[in-house]
Amino acid sequence: MTPNPPLGVVFHWLGGLAAGSFYVPYRKVKDWSWETYWLAGGVFSWIIAPSVLALLLSGDLAATLRETPARTLGWVFLFGVLWGFGGLTFGLTMRYLGMSLGMAVVMGLCAAFGTLMPPAFAGEFAARLWDTHSGRMILLGVGVCLAGIAIAGFAGTSKEAEMSPEQKTEVIREFNFRKGLLVAIFSGVMSACFSYGLTAGEPIRRITTAHGTPPLWQGLPVLVVILLGGLLTNGVWCIALNIKNHTGYQYFRGEGKGGGRTPLAGNYLLCALAGVTWYFQFFFYTMGEAQMGSYKFSSWTLQMASIIIFSSLWGIALREWKGTSARTRSLLAFSLAILVASTVIVGYGNYLAIAPPAVSAQANRK
Repeated sequence: MTPNPPLGVVFHWLGGLAAGSFYVPYRKVKDWSWETYWLAGGVFSWIIAPSVLALLLSGDLAATLRETPARTLGWVFLFGVLWGFGGLTFGLTMRYLGMSLGMAVVMGLCAAFGTLMPPAFAGEFAARLWDTHSGRMILLGVGVCLAGIAIAGFAGTSKEAEMSPEQKTEVIREFNFRKGLLVAIFSGVMSACFSYGLTAGEPIRRITTAHGTPPLWQGLPVLVVILLGGLLTNGVWCIALNIKNHTGYQYFRGEGKGGGRTPLAGNYLLCALAGVTWYFQFFFYTMGEAQMGSYKFSSWTLQMASIIIFSSLWGIALREWKGTSARTRSLLAFSLAILVASTVIVGYGNYLAIAPPAVSAQANRK
């Protein structure tokens, strides 16, 4: 399959839309604690959706995993476990900071670590990024992305300073800037482990290709292993909270406010919608990555930028920016414009890497 970076950018936008949207159904869940709806949705995110789609779209999933060296499976699973800590605390970040500011801090750190560490660890940073025009263009795109994320963070800080405590808790019931910032930093660093897991899963891609999996779906078996690791982390923590808070009964019966009954079927449907939507961020990610050619690690920046763009738009739609000044809203709009530009720059850098020799030579002379 010939790489197609512009199409890859579109896939990453779709992944960003899924990631930026998945938390919205959770807001409609009634009378369930966070640990209950997070685990209920996670069953769809980490088990059902990845397994079903990998079985349907990849060639002989069972044989692929059976033939994968145990060392590879172990590393991919371990990175999934570590990423699970980031995903777990990401949910807490949404609780304390809201979608706009929480996404900006987490994704900024995640973009930097997840994009730049794999080539640096492989000893290819200079050769692949610094010594070629396409590589330098991708680095520029990463820098522009981080600048856009920083401006989004400034917008969030400005919003926090302008809103009254009543306004903050009206749209974010558990708003806590200091606690949320600490959780977001930890979440961003650990969430980058997903990128490391995808890199470590390269042997799985080769094996599934040998079993006839089309290039567009080669990443799906890797997701199965990574997300099982994430299930372990999140599952243990949520069950521990269910025990500690005596909320385990919520999975089976409802005791709503005022003596009413909790709508169990509705809650499970909302969690299923949230969980499957969450999974589609990585479903589209692997499709986008397959289109990016030799610089596919830059997909991580594209994904993070796209997530922030769409999560910020959701934050606006959900009135998280209500009551802020024109200056703050202008900062947010400026950050979104910069993030969109960063995805175009990274996509162009990937295009240069696969462009006809005449085009590449002309770009290098510049």
